[in-house]
Amino acid sequence: MSVSSTRTPPRQDTRSARWTLAVVAAGTFLMLAAFTMPLATIVPTAASLDAGVAGRTWILSSMSIGLAAALLTSGAVADDLGRRRTFVVGLVVMAVTAVVCALAPGTALFVVARVLQGVGGAAVTASGLGIIAHRFPQGPARAKASGVWGASLGAGIALGPVVAGLCDAWVSWRLAYAVLAVASLATAALARAVVAESRAPYPRPVDRWGGLLLAAGLASLLAGLVEGRQGLGDPAVLALFGGAAVLLVAFIVAERRGRAPMLDLGLLRHRPFVAATVAAFATGMGVIALFSFIAVFLDAGLGIDALGAALLLMAWSVTSVVASLLARRIPERRFPGRVQLATGLVGVAVGQAALTAVGPGTTWLRFVPALVVAGVASGILNAALGREAVASVPVGREAMGAGANNTARYVGSAIGVTVVAVVVAAHGPTQQDLYDGWNVAALLTAGFSLVGAAVVAACRPRSRP
Repeated sequence: MSVSSTRTPPRQDTRSARWTLAVVAAGTFLMLAAFTMPLATIVPTAASLDAGVAGRTWILSSMSIGLAAALLTSGAVADDLGRRRTFVVGLVVMAVTAVVCALAPGTALFVVARVLQGVGGAAVTASGLGIIAHRFPQGPARAKASGVWGASLGAGIALGPVVAGLCDAWVSWRLAYAVLAVASLATAALARAVVAESRAPYPRPVDRWGGLLLAAGLASLLAGLVEGRQGLGDPAVLALFGGAAVLLVAFIVAERRGRAPMLDLGLLRHRPFVAATVAAFATGMGVIALFSFIAVFLDAGLGIDALGAALLLMAWSVTSVVASLLARRIPERRFPGRVQLATGLVGVAVGQAALTAVGPGTTWLRFVPALVVAGVASGILNAALGREAVASVPVGREAMGAGANNTARYVGSAIGVTVVAVVVAAHGPTQQDLYDGWNVAALLTAGFSLVGAAVVAACRPRSRP
């Protein structure tokens, strides 16, 4: 199979390009802000919705189910039916579900709304990268745009919990979702006004069966992982895992036999695609998984509340924003995307490993240097992932490539968070057990990052005559 990633996009003026990039970055920022908002408000949210321990877990994890289930489908739909249209629809879905979250009287409705919000966020993320790939030609222009996109990821992670925490302090946690709804609708309107529509040069029929099987399989897998944090041996958890296995095997069979498959399985033999996908999966299982659990550890181990944890994590997220913006200056001829991905994974592994040896006398200052190191590496990694995700797939399938890449990231994070939670819980109920569990989990996730770096480094492009 021949995979090409070069083409000449339509010429537009520089101002139009800047507006396009700004709108896509804003949509990506809002998606990440929505994803991270419950981290700072889980206590008042759970109390208001009368959620128990299992309910809290679902409040924190529900959006990831919608994201992982819909990312690849959203990317394929965006390429075939229109990337701007998919982007706008995704933002509208995020806005409507944010209103439902703000008004939800109980846990069940809130969780359903958050799952659907993940579906909207998936459409925004996959189509947004497709829009960037269409608008900016491969080279310095796309490297700069990918850096801005990567920075918007870090900015959303940094500011989402802080804004939510401030809204809760001023009025209520529900205000944060009202703000999200207004911002999403405003961004959707701006996208319709300034972003040009684009789609694959040769649109294909929508792979309905593939989309349904993949969405159901991933939703079942992630639901099993969420429930499994309370105990992996529960019959309901095993049933969810079994159902996920059957559905995902059926998806593979459908893609092999389909005339217009959503995911060309031949891409699994294309080394740049494998490198980008493995890097995204390792990012999820490594740094994202550990840092998704860090607020819980800081609260129980150091007595730092969720808003304080969000502020401390800005040492990672804000640093990653700056690093993503500067990553465009890395000469790609000397340091190609594969090298940047592997280097970024090694860097985040160093940061994760530096968070070990934590004990009763540890203070928050102990975390800052490690978070900064992980932040620099994450910035390089995010910028390279955004660029390589769309450069490693055939022309016209860029949104599909973005969807596949981000699916790997969120599935990896769901698996990683479950592993971290189970490892920490397995050490016992005492305070010292908590420290011991955290130290083991940090080393384990650092190992995930290093394994990912090794696989990416091994994916050397085949030499051509």
